[in-house]
Amino acid sequence: MNNDTVRQDYYALSPDLVLSAVEQYGFLTDARIFPLNSYENRVYQIGIEDSAPIIAKFYRPERWSNEAILEEHFFTEQLAEQELPVVTPKKIDGQSLLEYQGYRFAIYPQQGGQSAEPGDLDQIHQLGRLIARIHAIGKTSSFEHRLTINTQSYGKNAANFILENKFVPNHLEQAYQDTTEKLITDIEKIFTDVNQLKWIRGHGDCHYSNILWHREDGPWFVDFDDCATCPAIQDLWMLLAGSRQDQSLQISEILDGYNEFCDFNNAEIRLIEPLRTLRLLHYHAWLAKRWKDPTFPINFPWFNTESFWQEHIADLKVQQEAIHHDPLQCY
Repeated sequence: MNNDTVRQDYYALSPDLVLSAVEQYGFLTDARIFPLNSYENRVYQIGIEDSAPIIAKFYRPERWSNEAILEEHFFTEQLAEQELPVVTPKKIDGQSLLEYQGYRFAIYPQQGGQSAEPGDLDQIHQLGRLIARIHAIGKTSSFEHRLTINTQSYGKNAANFILENKFVPNHLEQAYQDTTEKLITDIEKIFTDVNQLKWIRGHGDCHYSNILWHREDGPWFVDFDDCATCPAIQDLWMLLAGSRQDQSLQISEILDGYNEFCDFNNAEIRLIEPLRTLRLLHYHAWLAKRWKDPTFPINFPWFNTESFWQEHIADLKVQQEAIHHDPLQCY
C-alpha cells in the first residue's frame, strides 16, 4: 500500500466507494448496502448478484498494522482448518487483506444466527468445549504483532491516555489518578501471585455478541479483531452472568466442557475481577481515543460528562474491593 494514499479517517468512506472496493475484487454487487452495528471498524452487508450477500469489514485507519491484521486472519484460518466454527475472511488471489483508495478491508461470508443465551448451562458447556479447542491451537504458536492483555496495555496505557489528554475534570483528576494507580498496582501483584500462569493466543473479546448461535449448526465465533495474547480465563469470564452463585454454576459448567479438550489452571479464576477491571479501564480509554470520530459523541452521549467521571471513579473503587474477594467456587 502506498503510504501517500493511506487514509487517516473514515470521512471518504462513502457507499459508492465501498461498492467500488468490493467490485474491484471481482464481486458483482446489486448495489444494496447495509451498515452493520460496529463502532471500531466500518462493516457492511453487501448484496451480490445471484449469490448470498457478503460482509465487508473496513479496518479503522491507523489502528492495527498490516502484520497484526494478517496474524488475526492466520489464527482464524488455523482454527477453521481444524473444523472449528469460526468465520474466516475470503482470499482473493491468495490475499485476505485487501486495499482500495487507501482503505484496508476484508471480505467475509455472511453468517446467520442469534446471540447465545446467557446463563443457559447446556450452551455454556458446549462453548467451554469449543473455546478449549481454540486454546489448544492457540498454544501451538505465539502472536508477534498483537496486544498482550495485561496491566500495561489495558491498565497503565489506558489511564495515562485519559490523564494526559485531560478528559477528567480538574477537580476529579487526582481521585482518578490515585484510584487507578492503586488498582493497577494491586492487579499486578495478583497476576504475579497466580501459580503457573500461561499466556496464549485467544479470542480476547469473547462475549455473547461475538458468538452467533445457528439453529442447526450451533455456535459460530465471529470478530477476532481483538484477538490477543492473554490468560485462558480471558475468553471465559465474559460468558458469566447473574448472581455470584449463578456464576459459580456457570464457570463450573464451562470448565467441565473445557477440560475435555484442554487443561485449565484453576488458579486463573482469581483473575476474573482483575480482568474485568482492566477491561473497564481499557473501554473508557477506547471511547476517549475515538472521541474525535463524529459517530462516537452521537452514540455515546453520556461519555465525558462530569457525572460520568464521578460514576466511573465510584465504579473503580467498587472494583478495588472486588479484586480482593475470594474467587468463584467451582462445584
